[in-house]
Amino acid sequence: MNLRPFRKVLVANRGEIAVRVLTACRTLGYGTVAVASEADVASRHARLADELVLLGPAPARESYLAASRILDAARATGAEAIHPGFGFLSENAAFARAVIDAGLVWIGPPPDAIEAMGLKVPSRERMRTAGVPVVPGTHDLTPEGIAKVGFPHVVKASAGGGGKGMRVVRAEAELAPAVESCRREAEAAFGDPTLYAERYLEHPRHVEIQVFGDARGRVVALGERECSLQRRHQKVVEESPSPAVSPELRARMSEAAVAAAKAVGYVNAGTVEFLLDADGSFYFLEMNTRLQVEHPVTEEAWGLDLVTLQLAVAAGEPLPPDLPAVPSAHAIEARVYAEDPENGFLPQVGTVLAYEEPGGPGVRVDSGIEAGSEVSVHYDPMLAKVVARGRTREEARLRLVDALGRTVVLGVATNVSWLRRLLQTPEFVRGELDTSLLGRLEVPAPPDPPPDVLSAAARLLGGGDGRAAMTAPARAAFPDPFADGSFRVLG
Repeated sequence: MNLRPFRKVLVANRGEIAVRVLTACRTLGYGTVAVASEADVASRHARLADELVLLGPAPARESYLAASRILDAARATGAEAIHPGFGFLSENAAFARAVIDAGLVWIGPPPDAIEAMGLKVPSRERMRTAGVPVVPGTHDLTPEGIAKVGFPHVVKASAGGGGKGMRVVRAEAELAPAVESCRREAEAAFGDPTLYAERYLEHPRHVEIQVFGDARGRVVALGERECSLQRRHQKVVEESPSPAVSPELRARMSEAAVAAAKAVGYVNAGTVEFLLDADGSFYFLEMNTRLQVEHPVTEEAWGLDLVTLQLAVAAGEPLPPDLPAVPSAHAIEARVYAEDPENGFLPQVGTVLAYEEPGGPGVRVDSGIEAGSEVSVHYDPMLAKVVARGRTREEARLRLVDALGRTVVLGVATNVSWLRRLLQTPEFVRGELDTSLLGRLEVPAPPDPPPDVLSAAARLLGGGDGRAAMTAPARAAFPDPFADGSFRVLG
């Protein structure tokens, strides 16, 4: 492949996805530009790039969501392309259009495709027209309209995401209060009070298809991911292939996903999400017009590098003719969050005093942290993704259990132990998963640490909370990123 229509890429993101994209760009020989808030100026992703531009204060609206500052950073550094990662501005059609209007390459789908899939009500209608199955629903939220859908159903915000503006309604008396609260929440969260209702599937799986399109009109499906393990509508563990998807079902879901992508003229990486019912019926849920958090399981199971493909397609290259049609392995990913599972999964903040990633055959870690990193209240609490690959699902599961047991994060509470115990529950071992499982599942309580571990921890922490004992070593392991003058800092 000739990947040289641009020489320098700006990554408009932070944390592990910024590290992932910057590493891919450096491997291909591209110059790299990172952007950072004041809170992230000494972070791992900021230090990895050739150049760093300071965007502004820690709050995202003043830094990572400040589109004009990111465009100014590209101009100031001579970057010719922008990769948005995921989150922040990655699905903002206005930003994508502004990048293109500035004469830069947008490493993502066309703005029109982002807009077409950005609102659930219009996208549902477009999918229905394209022959993609959708959950039966209605825009008429009166009792008469709802009667056509039946109970239970779920009221959803058209512009929603992350579970906001969403309520399950099981009886007519619940309808008016649900509509009122959803409309109020949708207006506050998205500035759009539009709602709709659809039939509520009690225990479906969440299965998504990775799609990829090039500028020549070719769109392919690159397998499915099982994403049913969710807390508060946020994914926790993902895997590929799905234990519930047969080759025949994969073919049907892939055909529907390709039809969905073609219906909006899709180019670059995207994901079509479906709800899969127990009888094998599946229904369009939404399309994520970007690279997904869980893309590593597709890469590991299907032998792909999706970020390199993104860069190639953005550079005008066609998709390779020999993309895999079947998975060559099984991969499972666990998301490591700074949160306290034993206290209601409360998000945690603080300094990472020590950090150690597991290695070994079939183990991969995508991370944006290191010793000395600050976990801030301003950003998503995901710290890393631990991924294991195996010849079978069970081999991948056992490798991931072992890898999590060798993952060390000190200084902030994490869900690492909880994830390890989750992967050993009978339900997960059997692959009996659905989107409401974590609300019903009894994950075993953590065992008490052995006495020698407690003694070692006490010695390490110097008899106190450990901050005084660890701050100096952490600083020594986390040197001044500007000391050698190897890159410019602008702003």
